[in-house]
Amino acid sequence: MRINKLLATIACVAVVASSFVGCGNTTQSANATTQETQTGETSASVITLNTDIVVIGAGGGGLSAAIEAHDAGANVIIVEKMPFVGGNTARATGGINAAGTVFQEKLGITDTPEIHYADTLAGGENLNDPELVKYLTENAKNAINWLTDLGADLSDVGSLGGATNKRAHRPAGGAAVGNHLVEVLSANVAERGIETMKNTEATELIVSGDEIIGIKAKSGNQEYIINADAVVIASGGFANNAEIYTKYVPELDGFISTNQVGATGDGIKLAESVKADFVDLEEIQIHPTVHPETAGLITEAVRGNGAILVNNKGERFTNEMLTRDKVSAAILEQEGGHAYLVFDQSVRESLAAIEKYVSQGITTEAETPEALAEALGMDASTLKATITKYNEAVTSGNDTAFGRNAGLETTFEKAPYYAIEVAPGVHHTMGGIKINTNSEVISSEGSVIKNLYAAGEVTGGVHGAERLGGNALADIIVFGRQAGINASALAMSDGKYIGITETAKIEEIKEKIKADAIAQYVDGTYPGESKGNNGTVKVEVIIKDGFIDAIDVIEQHETSTIFASIQNELIPSIIYNQSTESVDAISGASKSSAAILEAVTNALSTATK
Repeated sequence: MRINKLLATIACVAVVASSFVGCGNTTQSANATTQETQTGETSASVITLNTDIVVIGAGGGGLSAAIEAHDAGANVIIVEKMPFVGGNTARATGGINAAGTVFQEKLGITDTPEIHYADTLAGGENLNDPELVKYLTENAKNAINWLTDLGADLSDVGSLGGATNKRAHRPAGGAAVGNHLVEVLSANVAERGIETMKNTEATELIVSGDEIIGIKAKSGNQEYIINADAVVIASGGFANNAEIYTKYVPELDGFISTNQVGATGDGIKLAESVKADFVDLEEIQIHPTVHPETAGLITEAVRGNGAILVNNKGERFTNEMLTRDKVSAAILEQEGGHAYLVFDQSVRESLAAIEKYVSQGITTEAETPEALAEALGMDASTLKATITKYNEAVTSGNDTAFGRNAGLETTFEKAPYYAIEVAPGVHHTMGGIKINTNSEVISSEGSVIKNLYAAGEVTGGVHGAERLGGNALADIIVFGRQAGINASALAMSDGKYIGITETAKIEEIKEKIKADAIAQYVDGTYPGESKGNNGTVKVEVIIKDGFIDAIDVIEQHETSTIFASIQNELIPSIIYNQSTESVDAISGASKSSAAILEAVTNALSTATK
């Protein structure tokens, strides 16, 4: 049975017709009414909520919009179809781009928004909307300051592909940036009492004349009408929906995806229903370094901190710091369509994000380049010669073989040496809803759709033909903030906000729902183990806010194709259902599925209250 976290956390409930209904607490609330509807033999109530702004999607863009709108005085409700917040933002690793920041200045990095602008247009092959790029690059610095004020650590600055300067901001030591930002943003949402309706899917935009006046949503059998002065679509892209992305790029059929299970293009469908315009839908980014067996993204920062790419022969074949499309194309030209990231202990020590790859068991380790080559099945002398030549390039500052200049700072001399197998995978959808610099949605006729805003990967125009690493997080924060600020100003334009004052009744209802809710899990990380086809299967189940937030496979010995289906289908299904019950085994992988399900069940058995 799916655990409905909505009922446990937001207390949006129907009571008797004469009673007051509340969503939340003393600082963030909305009006609600109910009506009964008949669907077949099942009677269900439709709860009507009234608020100033409703945000669709609880990734980085949606959370940013909600915080800014709230801080301007608006009442906000966030709806999120998944049982957790974060979306693809939580999977981001490399950094958030910004130029001219205090952190760059402290590190002696000279950079400007103008250079960032030029890099972004060049990377996007000038298909980008120049006005959107200008707004992005001019306001990215402010986004860093804003996030820092909220409690984020963005003090480390590194290189990512396509950038002429180090401008990818991340936590100290090069730790993964995405999950950190989600933790900071979600903590700020919680501190402000902003209602977040998880397990709740936006199903329809409500239209009156030429205005958007709210949304319809559902959570299980419960239906909602949420009336609002403004709606912000921040639901992410469609890079985990093969039906959509192969429609635009058929050649991507069969590619693995790095995206979280909820990235299915829901916002695109909502915008289509109100005749929004779209741009660059066929521009879909392939990330060059995805682990083929787990579909796990290997951050570009590994290359930015010095790693090289070699083929099956142990030879370098490209400038590792070119844009993602160029590096992906170079990998696909190699035998088997894959490659290996190779680096030494000094690179590992420079980037905390690498520790996760080591703990996951996806790295190959050896004390010498020759031993590493032997472990990978390649010619030892060739790999040794490749590393020697690369070290000479670092020392001289001149990569005569491929012209690399970014991340050319670390010679490989400190054992042990490491390799990670990588291949390209579907990563980001650059196209989407057309917006202007106010984050307002533009119709197919070229006019602004009243009261409708959008931000993040659901939009198009910022990145053009190819997104630079680090620009996605800048995009979602900059335009998420813009959407929240402008939506709040619109909501205030009628001279009033929607709210309620009977806080005692709200708290009474909230406590009742908590008492009636299905028991949740206890926060923490829980190990589970079982026996698979070819050996031990070990998992770690991460519980956050009482619900399954992530499932990491620590050890497995299944075949690569079978495990890929486990990683891409079975594990997301468990997370989505918040339980192993009623989760079907993957076709053709029943024994491996059973092993994962048993391991997760064992872990959850120690996590229950």
